[in-house]
Amino acid sequence: MTPRMNIFQAAPDAMKAMLAVEATFENSGIEHSLIELVKLRASQINGCAFCIHMHVTDAVKHGESHMRIHLLDAWRESPLFTDRERAALNWTESLTGIAETGAPDDDYELLKAHFDDKQIAYLTVAIAAINFWNTVQISLRAVHPAEQAAAA
Repeated sequence: MTPRMNIFQAAPDAMKAMLAVEATFENSGIEHSLIELVKLRASQINGCAFCIHMHVTDAVKHGESHMRIHLLDAWRESPLFTDRERAALNWTESLTGIAETGAPDDDYELLKAHFDDKQIAYLTVAIAAINFWNTVQISLRAVHPAEQAAAA
């Protein structure tokens, strides 16, 4: 796959603004590991290889287990995720597919049981931001770094 352009070169001010939004998540009251799971789950749904690569790498670097990463696509069936994580992942799926879901009240109520208003606001912005990044990276054909595969 050949990248179509480097958006950081073509639209540097827009990318600086998006990176500034990303920086706000550090003070959101939401644990870094959960933000990474949310970003990874949305990227899986959207099929963004660039973002999947980035967020798997970041999650592992910050201590996430390989097993939870492998089971993220089946989080509903796995006991490895907390109720708080389940609420956030459910909201992630609801907002990532908002054209079909409409962000139902039941999903929001589930979220309210585990997060305060500030955290819900930041989680919602984080989900919107990763969907933005997925759209940008997929549409412009961003290519993730390629490591050499180990011989079998």
